[in-house]
Amino acid sequence: MESAPSRLEADRPILSLRLLGPLEILRDGVPVALPASRKLRALLAYLVLAPHAVGRGRLCELLWDVPNDPRGELRWCLSKLRAALDTPDRRRVITQGDTVALDLEGCHVDAPEISHAAAQGIATLDVKRLQALAGFFAGDLLDGLELERSPLFDGWLVAQRRRFHAYHAAVLEQLAANHPAGSPEMSTHLDKWVELAPFDTRAHLALLSNLAERGAIGAAEEHLASAARLFQSEELDFAPLRAAWQAIRHQQSSSPLKSQPAGLSTLPQLVVTADDVATVEPSQASLAVMPFVEESGGRGGLADGFTHDIITRLAKLRDFFVIARGSVFALAEKAIAPEEAGRKLDVDYVATGTVRSLTGRLIVSVELVEVRTARIVWAETFERRPDDLFAVLDDIGDSIVSSISAEIETVERNRAMLKAPNSLSAWEAYHRGLWHMYRFTQAENEQARHFFDKALQLDPTFARAYAGLSFTHWQNAFQRWGDRDRESALAYESAGHSLLVDDHNPAAHWAMGRALWLRGEQDGSLSELERAVDLSPNFALGHYALSFVHSQSGDPQAAISSSDHSRHLSPFDPLLFGMLGSRAMSHVRLGQFEEAAEWALKAAARPNAHTIILAIAAHCLALAGRLEEARGFAAAIRRTLPDYRADDFIGTFRFDPDAEALFRQGARRIGLS
Repeated sequence: MESAPSRLEADRPILSLRLLGPLEILRDGVPVALPASRKLRALLAYLVLAPHAVGRGRLCELLWDVPNDPRGELRWCLSKLRAALDTPDRRRVITQGDTVALDLEGCHVDAPEISHAAAQGIATLDVKRLQALAGFFAGDLLDGLELERSPLFDGWLVAQRRRFHAYHAAVLEQLAANHPAGSPEMSTHLDKWVELAPFDTRAHLALLSNLAERGAIGAAEEHLASAARLFQSEELDFAPLRAAWQAIRHQQSSSPLKSQPAGLSTLPQLVVTADDVATVEPSQASLAVMPFVEESGGRGGLADGFTHDIITRLAKLRDFFVIARGSVFALAEKAIAPEEAGRKLDVDYVATGTVRSLTGRLIVSVELVEVRTARIVWAETFERRPDDLFAVLDDIGDSIVSSISAEIETVERNRAMLKAPNSLSAWEAYHRGLWHMYRFTQAENEQARHFFDKALQLDPTFARAYAGLSFTHWQNAFQRWGDRDRESALAYESAGHSLLVDDHNPAAHWAMGRALWLRGEQDGSLSELERAVDLSPNFALGHYALSFVHSQSGDPQAAISSSDHSRHLSPFDPLLFGMLGSRAMSHVRLGQFEEAAEWALKAAARPNAHTIILAIAAHCLALAGRLEEARGFAAAIRRTLPDYRADDFIGTFRFDPDAEALFRQGARRIGLS
């Protein structure tokens, strides 16, 4: 399917499909006649938007709930699609085995083009491309098309319409932001945005600001009164928007000169009261997990229970502010679309999902959307055999929670890197620190320490920033980048501050557990790390740290189990090299040298693996008898640290006597003794 940005500037394609508005197929600009069948149109739209080939059974189940002859009807629909789409030299309708797909390469298809733009980030697009995208929205997706007795398709269609509704609002918001305040173009986009999203407070605020900029105070007051009646009819709090308008009026009356036109990015912030359902802590990113639904469109039972579990697990991580269950379920009861709910709740991210239970299969699909841009940050489908339903849901829940946490952290970290250092909030400074921390060099570690300090100057109650600061001191001690005793003491002190601020934060106990390990207090270390994973079973770094401690002088089998679980929770973690290295050292202690060598090689292959990880690989390969490979790693280490010896390696860790003897044996084989 054509998805390159240049498609919008290209000549009119030979074949075009329009899904936004009434479905239409055009060849060389001339409409292609289709049979009157609604099922045919529904099938075409579903195949256009499907990310991969779809099984015939799935299509029959989606579109036909009567037992007549659904496969026969499907064959008829496919034959009509071939007549409309295929040409003598190009087959568009592809059937392979029991699956069906469309080949739309070189075609112009509006809905996928918009999805592709949203995945890129609508906020990153230029005005010309935004205008082209806005021109695609000729109505709702498949306007006027509803099927009788096809609840699965109707549920899918409602979800898709909501998605494209949010994309349209995001495009209009960006178009308004890219035109001068008071310009006719900006006014047109704002009017359409408010019409499209009548309960989006940001749209109303942008429109009011634009009217004030033009001097149309009377029109603004009329709009404010109309919006107040609308919000009150839905029992929504209008006070923040009214307060924001008063701030605009005060700013105008107190300024002797007319201010310069302001873009949307400089609009006054909505004032949120303690009684408002949208109350969030400004120092954190915020997330709403909307109730998962059964694919038929219904809720309750399995889906509601699963949603509650996801919300609870995310809240226990304490990484970001998670909207309480009652608020999101209350909005869902009013049939408010997830993206609109995200705007009402004034959150940064919204997670949505569907649960589908079939004979022999459980399918859970999830999307994480950034509310401001309507960009899909992460999407995944999990399919399992429900031999033990609760165990399967627990496993899927683990993956969802850890993925949402990791994706939000990545987005926030990358966003913080784009801001000037002197303009960072505590939350942004913390994530800027994480970005540097995960580079694992002495210079970057010092930069990380600086930004964690800055975060704590801005917010002395930020437990995660204290944990991050502790990590930088821990790295200085572990990597011998500073005086080990002094850095160990600072790591312990920072971890203590983190616990004082928030004793229920798993990262605080993780930091303390690692600091105690530096001090040689293994029992205390394990106790703190176990507390971390008790507080949040989805805290991947807690499980990794348990593996790290056990791999040297604790239970090597427990270390392997914790390593595997940490990687299951966070398969792309920046500390993945450590998770793999801990497993390698555990295999050495079990006498499984070949297994140790393989895991150590995986650790060393990670792009951010540092010298200590290379040393683990060298020693494990030597013990496995793979001396040439081991000497290669030893040579790489000595190019950086010419005097590196076995004592340096042994002194880095806290091995029991048997493990120390094994690693010294490996060092002797490759000249590191």
